[in-house]
Parts: sequence; C-alpha cells; structure tokens
Amino acid sequence: MSDGDAAGAQPAKTQLRVGRLVKAHGLKGAFKLELYTDDPEGRFVPGNTFTLQVPETSPWHGRELKVREFRWMNSHPVAFFEGVDDRTVAEELVKAILWIDQDTESPTQEDDAWYDHQLVGLDVVRDGAVIGRVVRVDHFPAQDLLIVRPTGRGEDADVLVPFVSAIVPEVDIDGGRVVVTPPAGLFEELPGEDDTPREETASEDTDASGGEPEGDAAADSRED
Repeated sequence: MSDGDAAGAQPAKTQLRVGRLVKAHGLKGAFKLELYTDDPEGRFVPGNTFTLQVPETSPWHGRELKVREFRWMNSHPVAFFEGVDDRTVAEELVKAILWIDQDTESPTQEDDAWYDHQLVGLDVVRDGAVIGRVVRVDHFPAQDLLIVRPTGRGEDADVLVPFVSAIVPEVDIDGGRVVVTPPAGLFEELPGEDDTPREETASEDTDASGGEPEGDAAADSRED
C-alpha cells in the first residue's frame, strides 16, 4: 500500500435519486416536486446541491442546482433553486431528475432505499425458488426497474421488473435476495418461442392425409 493510499483514501460515492421537477410553480422560478425520498426536509436543506439528469441537448446538461428554499404549499412540496429566478428559466428544467451524492459506506436514513450496488447480484426468489439474479437497476422518471437475468439464460432473456412494493415486496440485503410476486407471464417464455422452427412443428402436426391438424397450429405471441 502506498503512503497516499494509507491516509488519503476517500469513501466511495454513489448517488441517490431524490426528486423530479414536475412543473413550474408561480412566476419566481419555483417548482412543484415529485419526491423519491422519505426525508424531504433533510434532503432539500438550503445549500444542498443536486446533480441534474436532463437530456444532453438541454442547456442545463452537466450542471447542478443548489437549494434556496423548500416549503409545503397546499400539501405539495415546492422548491426554489439558486439561479432559477423566473418561470421562463424554470420551464427549461421541468421533468429534470435530482440526484445527490452519498457515501456508500454510510447507511441510508430512509425506509425502502438502497444503493444500486447493493441490489445488483441479489438472487431473485419467487414462491421460495431462485429464478434469477439482479444484473442492473435502471432509473426512469415514472419508476425504477430491476433488470433480472433468469437462471441459466443469457442477457437476451433479461426481464424488466418494476421496482414497486406490489411486485417486489421484500428486499433482504443481508440474506442476498429479493422476493418477487410478478404478474402472470412476466417471467414465463412467450408461446411459440421454443427452439423448434414453426414450419417443422406445423408439418409434424399435419396428419398423414394432408388435412389440417386438430386445434391451433401455433399460439399467438403477445407483448406484456
């Protein structure tokens, strides 16, 4: 270990998604927020700085926002940020997602909040059986998705599982697993996608007289 490593090592950083700027509010640059945190008063303290997730074409791409004020108005969370002083500027930031740095070695202070690196690699359990593992977490404005790779399958078979309590009711970091209760069909293969070519299957099902086989020759596929 070098001398620099001995004393100068810094805790690893990750980012937590804490909110989204839903719409401009009023004429002075305020925003109504969609919160992804159980501690908004702790996250939106004046002076706290957020990384912005915006399109690359946005003039705000690569920039940060610093909180100027946070308040509740008619039960809605509203925030003001430095450098956003009127509605015109605020409109440029609508739909932006706010992220904040946090040490990975520090436990989160929020219920149902995990770092991506804590989730990746966990076994995915359904009805008591391991059916895959988490390979990635994708973040979108509407919700997060767990990308699950079914056991024994390649990346082309990855399943996108909405990371909501109705479908992922239990996350057991210490036990190395997440429990899922997916809707029917989410993890099952679509009919007609086995390794046997459909033409061959149809020819085998045709009777010797050349007539049509009984029942459906092939099931209709559908998008879930």
